[in-house]
Amino acid sequence: MTPEPVEYEPISGEIHHHVLSVLVENKAGVLHRVAGLFSRRGFNIYSLAVAPTDPSHKFSRITIVVDAASAPLEQIVNQLDKLINVVEIDHVNERQVVERELFLATISVSAEEQTAAIALCANVGAQVVDAGAGEMTVMLADHPDSINAFQELLGVFRIDELHRTGLVALPKLSAQ
Repeated sequence: MTPEPVEYEPISGEIHHHVLSVLVENKAGVLHRVAGLFSRRGFNIYSLAVAPTDPSHKFSRITIVVDAASAPLEQIVNQLDKLINVVEIDHVNERQVVERELFLATISVSAEEQTAAIALCANVGAQVVDAGAGEMTVMLADHPDSINAFQELLGVFRIDELHRTGLVALPKLSAQ
């Protein structure tokens, strides 16, 4: 059974948000406690990404993007700081970091459209990571604004599945 195509709203308007980079002990239940803190206070999490940061897997980094309208920054930081497994909290300034997000989408393409889809991917730095009869999966790792633009460009094809990881960020190494 083939899944029905998903209708995606065009991305428009600017979302104002806080980006927090939280270093935590990599223990069972820590992510649940962090997410629960936001939920209990009615703070909207726009995206959340988490992964171990060191070879020993002793620590994990959680990148949390929070809707600024729903969550006062000082209150969020103070509440996070009270959690026992939180080691460090950094508010990420968008001008001083490298931000990236991973985008994967499976699109339906006819034989005639396949060349155009490959060219579109090449023009924006995306890759075709899988292809089958009448479908291809494309990937782009880039700034969220570029991901939004690419998603809109893909609208000329039928998007069957789409997944975005959410934002991750690290401080810039050079002052700009």
